[in-house]
Amino acid sequence: MNTLTANALQQLMIELPGWQLDDGKLFREYQFMDFREAFDFMEKVARLADRHNHHPDWWNSYRTVRIWLTSHDSGGLTERDEQLAKAIQALDHTT
Repeated sequence: MNTLTANALQQLMIELPGWQLDDGKLFREYQFMDFREAFDFMEKVARLADRHNHHPDWWNSYRTVRIWLTSHDSGGLTERDEQLAKAIQALDHTT
């Protein structure tokens, strides 16, 4: 799969408020009221990731969830990352 062009990335950043580029990856940090909410969100993202057959790099500590998306096999960001980020963005979350 081809990596996204600079123009496509620029447009994607407009379409995904709160997301940013971090070392060539799409990145977003979410804050929740407590660990249970954070974990519930991670479960929702895990189900989305399985449906998309594309799995994030992520980190969790108490009420914070950080997500990084990249297509390792393509060497950068692809349409798979864009689609999963948009699906995650559409989830109900607190921040």
